Amino acid sequence: MAKSPFFLGSLVALLLSSPSYADVQVQFVEGAPKDRFVIENDGSCDLGPAEFTIDFAVSNAGLIFDVTDTGAGVEVFQPFEATDGAQHLARLPMISDDDQRATLMMKGLAQNEKIAFTIDVDDTNGTPEIIVADSEISGTAVSLVADSTTFSAVMDNGAQVSIKTAPCNT
Repeated sequence: MAKSPFFLGSLVALLLSSPSYADVQVQFVEGAPKDRFVIENDGSCDLGPAEFTIDFAVSNAGLIFDVTDTGAGVEVFQPFEATDGAQHLARLPMISDDDQRATLMMKGLAQNEKIAFTIDVDDTNGTPEIIVADSEISGTAVSLVADSTTFSAVMDNGAQVSIKTAPCNT
């Protein structure tokens, strides 16, 4: 049976009208002496002002930020340092030694743009404490608050996750 031009046109319109999202990809990269987080808008539209949070409270290894030489962290410490996309931050975050939570206030993040930063992350449950394996960061919660709506996800054993957001405004 031949498809009518009306049917094909309707199908194309339906496919093209599916919603776009400003999804945010989050990745943790273990490094020595600095660990790295990358937050990237891999969606189909720009993301406006938002609050992004990393929360280690339920991570598999009792992770903490080690930003001074006085806390529970071991050997090397590294404070927060924006390495890419600092212009997208409203201000530098306040992260204290032994914190399990960090919040970044973002001005916005255009499609395919990213914010990357280095910091030292240590575990408090395993050995060696200065190396955070992918499985140890598993369970870490990440969230994004945009337009008074919270979107969240949990990191997996691959040390990355995608936060699914609301459809883009057209």
